[in-house]
Amino acid sequence: MNTPADDSLARAEELLARLEATRAELERLAGRNDADKALEVLNELSELAKSVEEELERAKRAAETDASA
Repeated sequence: MNTPADDSLARAEELLARLEATRAELERLAGRNDADKALEVLNELSELAKSVEEELERAKRAAETDASA
């Protein structure tokens, strides 16, 4: 049975994979002079990074709760 910390870590790993794919897309755009699309991708990267941070915080809190129980 997965703990809440395990679930948060799994979601964070999925988000990190999406973050990496989005970063690679930004690299592809770098040579295409498409500033509008690049800005859109940068915004997506920012949102993904925030989501990863939130999941890691959830995992940390859940692990701390499990450790004190």
